[in-house]
Amino acid sequence: MEGQRITEHPILGTPKKGQLVSFMFDGKEMQGYEGEPVAAALRAEGVLKHRETARLHKPRGIFCAIGRCTDCVMVVDGVPNTRTCITPLKAGMKVETQYGCSNKKSW
Repeated sequence: MEGQRITEHPILGTPKKGQLVSFMFDGKEMQGYEGEPVAAALRAEGVLKHRETARLHKPRGIFCAIGRCTDCVMVVDGVPNTRTCITPLKAGMKVETQYGCSNKKSW
């Protein structure tokens, strides 16, 4: 899905394209370029939903893409509320959809 890749960011500039690495998203292996934002790697793989709101269970994804809002937060390597639009991708990362304010599916 190279055509879906973010090639230039209005705030962060042109991402440095590292080597192609594997990471896990909700138990599925995916690939992205080391150093690019996690959200960019997910977008390139066709993933648009990053979390669900706690009360209404509505999907959220990239909105501001500069780390100011919380629409792109996910659980990354066990840490909830990680802003994936500004978190650099590393080989072997474990990225999970976030449900509500943490990763617990029951409220």
